[in-house]
Amino acid sequence: ILGCWGLISASGASGTQNQVQHTAGGPWELLRRHKRSWVWNQFFVLEEYTGEEPLYVGKLHSDVDKGDGKVKYVLSGEGSTSIFTIDENTGDIHATKRLDREEQAYYTLQAQAVDRLTNIPVEPRSEFVVKVQDINDNEPKFLDGPYMAGVPEMSALGTTVVQVAATDADDPTYGNSARVVYSIISGQPYFSVDPKTGVVRTALPNMDREVKDQYVLVIQAKDMVGQMGGLSGTTSVTVTLTDVNDNPPRFSRKNYQYMVLESLPVASVVARVKALDNDIGPNAEMEYRIMEDGPGVFNITTDEDTQEGVIILQKPLDFETKNSFNLRIEATNRNIDPAFVHLGSFSDTTSVKVTVEDVNEPPVFSTQLGKMVVSEDARVGISIGRVSAHDPDSSNSAIRYSIDRNTDLERFFNVDALSGVISTAKPLDREVNSVHNLTILAMESHDPTQVGKGFAVITVLDINDNPPVFAIEYETLLCENAAPGQVIQTISAVDKDEPPSGHRFYFALPPSVAGNSNFTLRDNKDNTASIVTKRGGFRRREQVLYRLPVLIVDSGSPALSSTNTLSVSVCDCDSDGVAQSCGAVAYTLPAGLSTGALVAILGCIITLLVMVLLIVSMRRRKKEPLILEEERDVRENIVRYDDEGGGEEDTEAFDMVALRNLNVIRDPKVRRDVTPDTPTFFPYPRSSSSLPVYKTLPDNVVFREFIWDRLKDADVDPTAPPYDSLQTYAFEGNGSVAESLSSLESLSTDSEQNYDYLSNWGPRFKKLADLYGDGKSVFS
Repeated sequence: ILGCWGLISASGASGTQNQVQHTAGGPWELLRRHKRSWVWNQFFVLEEYTGEEPLYVGKLHSDVDKGDGKVKYVLSGEGSTSIFTIDENTGDIHATKRLDREEQAYYTLQAQAVDRLTNIPVEPRSEFVVKVQDINDNEPKFLDGPYMAGVPEMSALGTTVVQVAATDADDPTYGNSARVVYSIISGQPYFSVDPKTGVVRTALPNMDREVKDQYVLVIQAKDMVGQMGGLSGTTSVTVTLTDVNDNPPRFSRKNYQYMVLESLPVASVVARVKALDNDIGPNAEMEYRIMEDGPGVFNITTDEDTQEGVIILQKPLDFETKNSFNLRIEATNRNIDPAFVHLGSFSDTTSVKVTVEDVNEPPVFSTQLGKMVVSEDARVGISIGRVSAHDPDSSNSAIRYSIDRNTDLERFFNVDALSGVISTAKPLDREVNSVHNLTILAMESHDPTQVGKGFAVITVLDINDNPPVFAIEYETLLCENAAPGQVIQTISAVDKDEPPSGHRFYFALPPSVAGNSNFTLRDNKDNTASIVTKRGGFRRREQVLYRLPVLIVDSGSPALSSTNTLSVSVCDCDSDGVAQSCGAVAYTLPAGLSTGALVAILGCIITLLVMVLLIVSMRRRKKEPLILEEERDVRENIVRYDDEGGGEEDTEAFDMVALRNLNVIRDPKVRRDVTPDTPTFFPYPRSSSSLPVYKTLPDNVVFREFIWDRLKDADVDPTAPPYDSLQTYAFEGNGSVAESLSSLESLSTDSEQNYDYLSNWGPRFKKLADLYGDGKSVFS
C-alpha cells in the first residue's frame, strides 16, 4: 500500500509533485516500501492578519490515515508551539499570532504521523515551509536625512546639488510595495528632483547668493510607484549657495577728509578707508594702492581682519612746507574669477584729502652733526666752531643755546647763548680724552619748553707734549762670565703722543757716562737700542748692581727727551748663560786661617756670654722686694675683681646699713688697699653725739661738710700712700619729705619703722599705707 502526505494550503492551489526522502523509520519499514508519493502544496500566510479567530494555514493528511482515529499528527520546528498549532486528529494547521514578514519571511516546520497508541511513527518526518506573504505595510524612509548641500551661486540650469535615497522595508520581489518614486513638495521653482534616482538639481539659472543664500527643500518618496494607496516618507534638504566673486568692490563715498598734526610720528596711522564688497571670504579680499600725491609721504596697507585700507605716514610732516595732500586711493579684488570678468571692472577709486595742522615745533638745527677740531694746546676761551638752529614755525622765535652738561661733565667747553659759538673753558689734554661728543640744546625764547637737540663732535689734535720713556720696566741680568761686546739687553720706548707720521726714537748714553768702561749703547734705528758690554770679568764681590742712564729723544717738533735708568744685576750663570743666583755674595774667611784660631775665637765668645748672664741675674736679685708690702706698692696698679655677686649672701658678708648714709656712726677702720705696719689712730671721738647731723644743715653746706669729712679721713690715715690715689665720695641726698623708705638707713636691719605718715600722703599712697601702716585707712 502506498502512503502519501497530502499538504493542502489555505489557498487551495495545487503544486508539483516532489520526491521526498524518508528521514525516520518505524515498524512500517518491514513492508520494505521503497517509494512514496507526495502531493505538495506550498503554504502561504498573509502577514499582519488581524482577525479574532486563528488564521487557517493548511491541512496535513497521510494516506495511512483511514479515518479511524489511530493516526495522530505531530508538528515541530520554528514556531511550532508559539505561533503554529495542528489538530492532531484532522491535521489542520492554524496561525495563532499576527505575523510580520519584515521580522521573519518564512518558517521551516516538520510534520509526522504517529500511532496514537504507541507513538511509533507511521510515516517518516517530512519538512515543509510556511512563507509569509508581504503586504504594503512599510513607508519609505530616508536613512541619511536630513541632507545638507551646497551649490555655487550663478550656477547653470540643471546643476546637480545632491542625491537623496529612500528605502522601503517591504518585499521588493513581490508587487510594487517597495518600488519608490521621488517628488519635490517644497522648493519649486528653484530646484527639482529626478523621480527615479532622487538627484536634486537647480531649476533656475544664475541664482544670486547676495539675494538669498539658503533654501530648504522637502523631498517625498512614495511606494507603489506613486499610485493611490501607496505609503510615503519625506526628508528635508538644506541647500546653501556658495559665494563666487561676482561683485566688484565699491567705496561708499567718493571723497574723504582727515586732519592730522604735523607732529604726528612716522609710522602712525593717518586714516582708514574701506571699499564694500558683497562677496565673502577670499572673494572679498582687497588690495589698496595710492595713485596720486601720496607715494613717498604716505603708504597704504590692507588690514587682513577688516579688509580696510590703512593709510600710514612714511615721512615727517611739515606744515610750513606743505599743509595738505590729495590722495587717490584704488581698491581692487585680490582674487578675480575670469568667469565673471564680463560683469565689469573689479576695482574702484576714491579721493582722500589729508590736511596738516600746525603745531609749535622745537627749534631745528641746520646740521644735526657738527664736526670740529681743536689743538690740545689751545688757550682757554678760543672759539672752536658754531652751531645754528632756527624756529620752523611761522613765528620764528629767537633761539638760545646751551650745552647738555651730562655730555660735558668736566665743563671743558662753553657755548654762547645767542650766537651758538662753542669755545674752550679749560685746558685740553688729548691723552686723557681725544674726542668730545657734545649735545647742544636750542630753546625758543618765548617758549622754553620747546627744546631742540643738536650734536657736536670735537676732536682734539695732538701736540708733542709727552717725552718718550721705557716701554716696560726692564730687569737686566749680566753674567759674570760675559764677554766684551755681548748684547745684554734690547730696549724700546713708548710715547703718549701720536704724531701723524708715527714715532721715531733716538737712543744714546748721556755725556756723563758716555766714556764708562763697562757698557755702551747701540741705536738699532728701528725704535730699539742694544746695551753692549765693553769688557768682561764682572764679579759680584766687586759690584752686584750697575745703574746705566739712557737718553731717549723723540722726533717731535720741538723734540722731547727723557733720561731713564737701566738696572743691571750681576749674576752667576751656568755654561749656557742661564742665571743661577744674583745679588751680593756671602762673606767667607780667608783660606789661611787655622783651626786653632777658630777655637780661640769661639772660646772668647762663650766667655762673654757667661759674663753677661751673671750680670743680668745679679741685677734681678737686687730688685726683689724684702717684704710683701713693697711688692704691692707699685705705681699705676690695676686691681681686678671678677667676683660674681651671691644675692642675699652678700648682705650677710657686708654691712649694707652704712652704705651712702650721712647720719650713721662711721666706725674708723683701716684702709683695705694697703697693709698697715702700725696701728691706725683716728682723732674721732667714740661717741656719735659729736658727729655733725647733716639733715640739720643747709643744702649748700651739706656737700661741703660731707666731702670735708671724707678728706680728713684720708689725710689723717697714716697708712695712706704718699702718691695720688682715687677717693670715692658716694653721697645720698636728703631731699625727700618722706625721708628714706629703705631699710639701709636703719642702724639695724631688725629695727621697726613707723609708717603711719603714709596715710597722710593722699590716695596715690593708699596701697603703701595698707602694706606698712597699722591697717587703719583714712581713705575709707
